Amino acid sequence: MSLDRLSSVLLPGREAALAGAAARGRDLLAGRTVWNINSTASGGGVAEMLQALLAYSRGAGVDARWLVVEGDPDFFAVTKRLHNLLHGSPGDGGPTGDTEAATYERVLHGQLEELTSLVAPGDIVLLHDPQTAGLAPWLRDHGAHVVWRCHIGSDTNDESTARAWRFLEPYLSAPEASIFSRSAYVPAFVEQDRVWVIPPSLDPFSTKNRPLPPADVEAALRHTGIVPFAGVDGSLEFERRDGSRGTVRAHPDLRLTGGPVPAHARVVMQVSRWDRLKDMAGVLTGFAEQVNSIPDDVHLLLVGPDSEGVSDDPESLAVLLDCELIWSAQPTAVRERMHLLSLPMDDVDENAHLVNALQRHASVVVQKSLAEGFGLTVTEPMWKGRPVVASRLGGIEDQIVDGESGLLLDDPTDLQSFLARVCDVMVDDDLAAHLGSAARERVREQFLGDRHLRQYVELFDVLLGGDAPAATV
Repeated sequence: MSLDRLSSVLLPGREAALAGAAARGRDLLAGRTVWNINSTASGGGVAEMLQALLAYSRGAGVDARWLVVEGDPDFFAVTKRLHNLLHGSPGDGGPTGDTEAATYERVLHGQLEELTSLVAPGDIVLLHDPQTAGLAPWLRDHGAHVVWRCHIGSDTNDESTARAWRFLEPYLSAPEASIFSRSAYVPAFVEQDRVWVIPPSLDPFSTKNRPLPPADVEAALRHTGIVPFAGVDGSLEFERRDGSRGTVRAHPDLRLTGGPVPAHARVVMQVSRWDRLKDMAGVLTGFAEQVNSIPDDVHLLLVGPDSEGVSDDPESLAVLLDCELIWSAQPTAVRERMHLLSLPMDDVDENAHLVNALQRHASVVVQKSLAEGFGLTVTEPMWKGRPVVASRLGGIEDQIVDGESGLLLDDPTDLQSFLARVCDVMVDDDLAAHLGSAARERVREQFLGDRHLRQYVELFDVLLGGDAPAATV
């Protein structure tokens, strides 16, 4: 994708800065490949962000590529455990000892021969999250410039985070640089001169975020059976990542607990993985408990990926089943106002288009996480001008200025306060409009891809012996 497409949404002066960074990047990286390695090609913010950043990098003339490690259930059980621990949660309570390290290294080492046949000495390798950190020593010995990027973390350290860092520490002396989304996430053993703080970003022209006419929103939701809008207007076509056109399919087997959302309903929605730390169960329980104080036309819609389509998250189905049990235990009148939707992942571009339509249809988007690395599921509705109510933690707090560009919840376990903040927006159209407008400008200022790409060029300049400053925050 050409960098020129970003110019229409950038603040004055940033188009020239991006063009200068692109020119510097081409000079620095001539003859080299920049490899990104993570654990899934679809599902979650990292995969979505890589799609955009690689496309823009290649459009700028940089040879950027993407590899996905393969793992067995034992490997992903260990890495999911690390994921939870780094968020400060005990997760499944399982061990992180020598046996788990052996499983972790066995799976990664089994892919090393293929990996080193692709990566040349002098290339740059960006390893994403705990699933790939164990590759760092081997790739460094191979002669690559290795950077580890950690998209998750906790603002406070406890025994859970300490366990995760003890597991990962042996691998993290190898990277020449480590990138974190927030400075609070950096463990003490990482040398400060190797630390870079680079928040994630959003691509305003991706399938999930590009402008979508209201008629197309209704067409997509009507055709899939999510919201039974009347009429036949609107297009079912959407643009894929590669620029080709796709068409929204009918989904007669859609997993939609609670049935379609009534066309007249105002929707409170959370979109995220079926992950215990996203606390979909808490959102559901809070809505059920406070339903009598919520306007009658308001419905709750929880949206997550089809669990079979997220290869690196073994807990996904269990969390969804827990939510379905909570739903089924409610009185009929309450169940009729709550809906659980699993979106198919077999076509990631169609999935992104449907999320785009759902976020634009929502009256309020919530993100009641118990822990959050950054939270692109907050950035996305903010860019679409939706009012957002979210937990005051992690990267969410970096994005939302409370009362200005969204509303923050001090205690995500306080369900009564959570629903009270949601109702504040639902009953005050002026507040909703103000928060939505300010949210979009907040994203434009700080969380678009041009800033992200410029920071990468600064990092590569240092990595390859240039003159850029030693760190950027």
